[in-house]
Amino acid sequence: MAHRTDDSGKGHTDHKAGHKAGHKKGSARRQARLDAGIYEAELLRLQAELVALQEWVRSTGARVLIIFEGRDAAGKGSAIKRVTEYLNPRFARIVALPAPTERERGEWYFQRYVAHLPAAGEIVLMDRSWYNRAGVEHVMGFCTPAEHKRFMAQCPVFERLLIQDGILLFKYWFSISHSEQERRFKSRLDDPMRQWKLSPMDREAILRWEDYSRAKDDMFMQTDTAESPWYVVEAEDKRRARINLIAHLLSSIDYKEVRTEPVTLPERPKAVNYTRPPRELFRYVPDFAASLEKPPED
Repeated sequence: MAHRTDDSGKGHTDHKAGHKAGHKKGSARRQARLDAGIYEAELLRLQAELVALQEWVRSTGARVLIIFEGRDAAGKGSAIKRVTEYLNPRFARIVALPAPTERERGEWYFQRYVAHLPAAGEIVLMDRSWYNRAGVEHVMGFCTPAEHKRFMAQCPVFERLLIQDGILLFKYWFSISHSEQERRFKSRLDDPMRQWKLSPMDREAILRWEDYSRAKDDMFMQTDTAESPWYVVEAEDKRRARINLIAHLLSSIDYKEVRTEPVTLPERPKAVNYTRPPRELFRYVPDFAASLEKPPED
């Protein structure tokens, strides 16, 4: 699955070829969930490959930027969690910016995103990105028509500069049907663990479905380029979406396994001139877990 190489060459596979392959008309959406056993086994295998990829990124100083966009409740956040689950957080960052501040609204639009671009040896995953201007800001009237038009003109140029500077840029759009989106919204209404995900914007996502569709179509028309293509992730089934996303990402980077010196543990030296203070001198967290255990039977 992964494109490991015997040299340390960096970069995408041919973007133009990938662009064509990634935009062939797909088959009808599958409704059946991927079998849990198959999913868990393959996810673990792919996550091991992601660890290998990260080691290559660290050792070569590559810079990887992955953009996650799509409909509300399409599964972007859960996919990001699976990608980063076993990665070293010092070299893999998730960027999910809040609404811009008053000062940021007076900056060049792309400026606040530049500060979060990956440095050498880093993987950055953006949960939403500068494409807010093409989507929610445009649909909800948070930007002017002139600002939207300027973004559409500048975005391909901005991304070209990133790619020419050596950043490996990937853009994924998570696609779901309106019925599946509504089902996921409703499932959050009575779930105290996920109610925080609901917002007034989710209501607008339902009411303005066609507006968002037109905005997305326009965005693809202007920013889906041969050098910086969009890849659509069918996300009706979250399990399939996660597997397909990670498999595609791994297959799109030529990397090799980095061999490291095995770590050996020394024998612990005997204590010399040290006596541990009495336990009574310290404050310990109460053993709450003990209250969960069943008392031993007589």
